[in-house]
Amino acid sequence: MKKKVLSIILGVAMVATLLAGCGNEAKETGAAGNTDGPVYAFVSKSAGNPFNERQATGFEEAVADIGGKAIIQHPEAATADAQITVIQSLISQGVDSICVAANDENALQAALEEAAAAGIKVCSVDSTVNVASRLTHVNQAGVTEIGQCLMDAVYDLTGGEGQWAVLSATSQAANQNAWIESMKEIQAADSKYAKLELVEVAYGDDEPQKSTDQTQALLQNYPDLKVICAPTTVGIAAAAKVLQDQGSSVKLTGLGLPSEMAEYIGDDDAHSCPYMFLWNPIDLGRLGAYTSAALVSGDITGAAGETFTAGDMGEYEIVTAGDGGTEIILGAPFKFDPSNIEEWKEVY
Repeated sequence: MKKKVLSIILGVAMVATLLAGCGNEAKETGAAGNTDGPVYAFVSKSAGNPFNERQATGFEEAVADIGGKAIIQHPEAATADAQITVIQSLISQGVDSICVAANDENALQAALEEAAAAGIKVCSVDSTVNVASRLTHVNQAGVTEIGQCLMDAVYDLTGGEGQWAVLSATSQAANQNAWIESMKEIQAADSKYAKLELVEVAYGDDEPQKSTDQTQALLQNYPDLKVICAPTTVGIAAAAKVLQDQGSSVKLTGLGLPSEMAEYIGDDDAHSCPYMFLWNPIDLGRLGAYTSAALVSGDITGAAGETFTAGDMGEYEIVTAGDGGTEIILGAPFKFDPSNIEEWKEVY
């Protein structure tokens, strides 16, 4: 009798074990056997990118609030190949989601489709991947709003006439290209900007030294240049130093981190950048994490019109993006100038 009872107990235990094994472990315990909940991965553009590093901080903060595990991956170089290597590693680890700031809009497609086929929820943040590669995109601000504020800054700093140039990140960066194209369209559509001449769009590849070299080349090639607009945090910091160190009369605007740009912000000849714009990269990373969590939980699918609550950030709606996919917009660009830079440089 004792043997029969023991056999029954062992049989029940084995059945329970088998049933548990047949369940969705990623949903129950998180990917890769993580017992603390789902695993949310963030892939930046490259190691040493201050904007992405602060995004990663926000991403980790939000995951701590949500519950689960955050994996932060900074590729060794700002290239699509480096990001593909990281993505393939994350697929092998069986993460639940991947949130990526893309170096190339299209080159990541095969790797991200492989991730999606493995059941991983994919979204992009900051710099988008193409529609086929994502469920949705987490955007800093609307493309037109960014293009307009940057174009108005160029108009203001040139006095409405003269030569100006753009110092961008990589030539494949979707967000940079969209903002620059928006600026061109705004300039062409309004006679107000008729006396402004865009002489070149240079690419510093989000590398400090290359951005420095490109700034020096712009100064050498265009002696009548009045303004450089750098819609990239790496590029604007490099350009600011070149202009200020050389005592150049060329002025700078664009998108920068307050902590990196404080010494260059000023409305006198001693400072190279009268003002610039940005949004909070920490909040952008947080929104990326909350979006990832909502996708993993099934609260959203990435379709336009869906809404979700992003922790204490409030409610967000998914809207149609310019590329035919969908996006979630963090908010409008914020202006940093001599009146507020000292306060904000302590924030990020």
